[in-house]
Amino acid sequence: MKSEIQIHDRADLCRIEIEGTIGVPEEWQFETPDSRVATYERFRETLGRIARIESPEVIVEIRSTGGDVNDALLIHDALRSLPGRITTRCYGYTASAATIIAQAASSGCREISANALYLIHNSICASEGNAAELAAKVELLRQTDARIAGLYAARSGRPVGEFEALMAENNGNGRWLAPEEAVAAGLADKVVEAAEPPASSLARNIARGWERLLANIGLRPGPALPADRNVLHFDGEVQALRSRSAVAADEARRQAAPTSTQPREDPSCGDTVRSANERAYAEDAKCFHN
Repeated sequence: MKSEIQIHDRADLCRIEIEGTIGVPEEWQFETPDSRVATYERFRETLGRIARIESPEVIVEIRSTGGDVNDALLIHDALRSLPGRITTRCYGYTASAATIIAQAASSGCREISANALYLIHNSICASEGNAAELAAKVELLRQTDARIAGLYAARSGRPVGEFEALMAENNGNGRWLAPEEAVAAGLADKVVEAAEPPASSLARNIARGWERLLANIGLRPGPALPADRNVLHFDGEVQALRSRSAVAADEARRQAAPTSTQPREDPSCGDTVRSANERAYAEDAKCFHN
């Protein structure tokens, strides 16, 4: 899955969607070297857009199994610097570096879907080199684990040791947590259900459309209504639409009147206008008679 960050910014609410692998290495994400040139520039631009958000409410929707720890920390810090209230919502398999971003929420605003699973584990890397170089990598991994555990502890108010132990389970691979377990462990604040589709607003749009139609054809005066959006009609809404169609048809039949025309005299037979061909034939006939 490709890494993708989408920002939908409004004056009152900003929605940020983070999907896929976080900070995919360039050589994995792109097929040709030419397309890899602007990778860091694009990422930096995204962080800049996050840092410029001034909406009082920011919702970050996370659908990711993790990725690069450094990039996740950069996104976390950019979100924490925003002046508005930050809500993070985790969906599906939320794991590894993605859980770092989830900690950027304001107090009490770390949400997790009732259908999600949550995983934290020790950091990993692929490396090669001599003994000294590999020892340096091991030390960096240990420092990274301590930093991540400290971040979890700071947001939850729990001891660092609790998260170090949870990350170290199963030889450092961690353990998948149910939403309730994630809340109990201090990694999330509350479990949320999937949002219901706004069917009632769609029905109101259909009703306004019919009111406008009747007003436009003079069958029913009505106040000016806002422009409707294009909508799709499903199930019960179709039935409501058909019912309104029948009502509108009955009202139109009651108010409709026969078509009337103004009286006028029939044209005289002598006033018949002949075509050019008819006139030419008449002239030719005169010549033959003469």
